[in-house]
Amino acid sequence: MTLESFLSRIETQYINKLPFVAYRKPKEDRINALLQQTSDLHYASDFTEKGFVFSPFDDAEKTVLIPLDTSKSLHIDSVDFKNATESTNKKEEVTTEDLKEKQQHIELVKKGVEAISNNQFKKVVLSRQETVTVSESNPISIFKRLLSTYKSAFVYCWYHPKVGLWLGATPETLIKIEGHRFSIMALAGTQDYNGTLNVVWQDKEKEEQQFVTDFIVDNLKPTVERFKISDVETVKAGNLLHLRTMITAQLKPESSLKEVISVLHPTPAVCGLPKLEAKQFILENEHYNRAFYTGFLGELNMETQLQSRSAKRNIENRAYTIKRKSTRLYVNLRCMQLQNTEAIIYVGGGVTKHSVPEKEWQETVSKSLVIKNVL
Repeated sequence: MTLESFLSRIETQYINKLPFVAYRKPKEDRINALLQQTSDLHYASDFTEKGFVFSPFDDAEKTVLIPLDTSKSLHIDSVDFKNATESTNKKEEVTTEDLKEKQQHIELVKKGVEAISNNQFKKVVLSRQETVTVSESNPISIFKRLLSTYKSAFVYCWYHPKVGLWLGATPETLIKIEGHRFSIMALAGTQDYNGTLNVVWQDKEKEEQQFVTDFIVDNLKPTVERFKISDVETVKAGNLLHLRTMITAQLKPESSLKEVISVLHPTPAVCGLPKLEAKQFILENEHYNRAFYTGFLGELNMETQLQSRSAKRNIENRAYTIKRKSTRLYVNLRCMQLQNTEAIIYVGGGVTKHSVPEKEWQETVSKSLVIKNVL
């Protein structure tokens, strides 16, 4: 199957108003797709289901499921996007609407800093949405550009006629589980990439990242064992740099995936700390519905084949593989919702006591370019 025929199958699904998801995992060549055969709306109830999940920011709402058993699976390997380079930041003309949006976000950040000063919470993630008119509203073309531009991100195009059409290129993994072993990414802190990873991080970004790491470790202790925490490192995602810590652990036999997800989501990287107080502040003060922005999405309980160690040593036994359930969920960042000829872009940033409102605004502008550069 060629890339063109693969994308044509997805486009036909979209034209027929049938649910689908097409996606590529970070730093992989294979592009996958699940094409649901009916327009029914399915939900994940206990996270023992198999398929692809799409979950909103508000964990009180349901998680949408494209079930594996009622969908057609497709994939294409080793797609080479020639001359694909990450886009550079583009200068944009500032409009009156932009200035109004800027002032609103700065006031929101000021309100967040004030609430932190009054000990309501330690951190809160505040966001905004930006609507831009697109000259080309074909989601498959935009998906192709995302694939060619952001090779180290989880790139996806997700559609359900009863929910909507979303695309994104997220740098953040929520959780990766194979068998009972899992890894979690703590990602926070942002600055523009200017040609080097050797940068200085301010106290605000360091503190923000530590909040996320501590939250994950402290809250997962009842359900996991054998923790390992990596050193903090600087990583590049598109035109931005972030601070990242990797956390690995073993799931206790009596623990369930649903328990782990309910503890993790939404993390301080997209909500705040303490979680309940920060979430309440967001719902009361952002004055728009995040919907699936800062929710999570990905493969749920999909079967993978792992070659055993003995099989690697013995050529005759290479036919023997170990089958395990694999779950890979990603935080829905650097994303947009496509509605007719308009793209609704979602961006935000973590606010702590060290936050400078003007800089927080500028961070959202930098993040919006991840999507704008492919529109």
